[in-house]
Amino acid sequence: MLKGVGVSSGIGIGKAVKYITRTVAYADTAITDTGTEKNRFRKAVCQFVQRNEEWASRVDASGADGEILRSHIAILNDPWVLSHINMEIDAGKRAERAVEKVCDKLFAMLSSVEDRYMRQRTEDIADIKRQLIENFLGMEDFDLKELPPDTVLITEVLTPAMMAEIDVRNIAAIVVEKGGVTSHSAIISRALKIPAVLNVNNALREIVAGTTLLVDGGSGDIYTNFDNNLKCNFLKARESCVKKEAIAEMFREKKTVTADGIRKELLANIGSPRELAAAIAEDAEGIGLFRTEFLFITKAVLPSEEEQFKAYKAVAVGMKGRKVRIRTLDVGGDKDIPCLKLKKEENPLLGFRAIRYCLENRELYRTQLRAILRASAYGNVAILIPMITRVDEILKVRAIIQEIKKELDNAQIPYKKDIEVGIMIETPAACLTADLLAEYVDFFSIGTNDLTGYILAADRGNADVSSLYSVFDPAVIRGIKYIIACAKKRGIPCGMCGEAAADIRLLPLLVAFGLDALSVDPSNIFFMRAGLSKLNQSECNAIAKAVFEKKTEQDILRCLTSKAKRIFKFDYTET
Repeated sequence: MLKGVGVSSGIGIGKAVKYITRTVAYADTAITDTGTEKNRFRKAVCQFVQRNEEWASRVDASGADGEILRSHIAILNDPWVLSHINMEIDAGKRAERAVEKVCDKLFAMLSSVEDRYMRQRTEDIADIKRQLIENFLGMEDFDLKELPPDTVLITEVLTPAMMAEIDVRNIAAIVVEKGGVTSHSAIISRALKIPAVLNVNNALREIVAGTTLLVDGGSGDIYTNFDNNLKCNFLKARESCVKKEAIAEMFREKKTVTADGIRKELLANIGSPRELAAAIAEDAEGIGLFRTEFLFITKAVLPSEEEQFKAYKAVAVGMKGRKVRIRTLDVGGDKDIPCLKLKKEENPLLGFRAIRYCLENRELYRTQLRAILRASAYGNVAILIPMITRVDEILKVRAIIQEIKKELDNAQIPYKKDIEVGIMIETPAACLTADLLAEYVDFFSIGTNDLTGYILAADRGNADVSSLYSVFDPAVIRGIKYIIACAKKRGIPCGMCGEAAADIRLLPLLVAFGLDALSVDPSNIFFMRAGLSKLNQSECNAIAKAVFEKKTEQDILRCLTSKAKRIFKFDYTET
């Protein structure tokens, strides 16, 4: 059996077909005719744009979101990217080498970002680089349209362009050596309801072409050898998956309520306006986390107020009155972002990042807050401040907001007068002083990713200590409970927007604690709504009591997994 990360739930049974990524090579020689090279580059860009528009239309027609491919066009057309490629050509580099150098620099920038969503955009950059160089070399497009029925596609990387080429009727499942749950290919796989397992080490080497495989896109298990009993169990599981999808669809346009009628909110996390369509399609009740780093990540100069305003307004208008919580810039010294000129730090996660950086760069921060305030005139916008550790940080932000409000009033520019200001609770300091912080804000949003790492002093990206990183640790569970209790005592709503918000095993605890909202990847909304509908307060309270009697992470995990299987009537799979 092979193991990977299940990114698109479902059961696939079929024969392995390998797709080997082509090697792209070119002569890296210096050039003297820069005009000719720039012309080659312009032609390659035109071809890239035309081809990706065609692929986007195919994806749209298949029922997924073609905007993912159009975002590749936007990345390539970014002034920073275009100008730097042309600068490299002016310096005597061939168009291929210029593209490779700039894309590699952008790849490194994104790789250094702590936010997992932004980090997985590196796959998009690699795909853009590969497409452009293949255009330069006149290489033909790959053809995945003629795959036989019941194919389990095995490949090193899965790009949105490849997904556009696939005839989904012939695909039983997809197995990929690289990639993660928030990659664009994973998002498309979920939209097309193709079982997919990513991050499978050595899949191309370990799997023999033509082998019949059993693939569980939820658990990430891939069986290469099996008996008839296991196959029968998989067929039953596939029927169960179909039933679960049908049940989930029953919750479209329904309110999110527990079995005993307690109202909750299911919101979406997005990383740019281009992801709004997915949030709306999956029936999000609002945007719980709108990351704004996309506006800064590739810029040679800071984005203007107008540029930011247009992006924020687009989402505010698109959500048609539903809440949109815009997180202000969350960056630090671990990120190489040209326009911010961040200093490298020995320990950036404990350094000059997020609100600390913004308060020391007032004009940058004022520009962003002013753009958010202007956008609030067009929807139910709220401001979300990351990395808060003390009350005076909130007071400083509120003072800046008041100054900007006066400026907008004097200029007769409309904005939401009673705009809410909330904070991310993601540090031990914020957790321990949540009772104090609650007096100065309108809502809490628990960022479980950072909170877990900081509480346990464990970096999940460090293989030596990643096993210590678990939201099920007693310290983390107690921290979450205290944060929610402080919010409830003060009478402000408390939500959760970290990865743990989409973990159905935690749901009984979160209901018992009184969490008001969950903000998740759009693809998880129906699943979590269906899960909440099976819970009642008294049973959740009993589960919480049992959990607090456990003393280890393993015991808590076993307890909650067992409860999830019983309540939700299916084995837990990572969503």
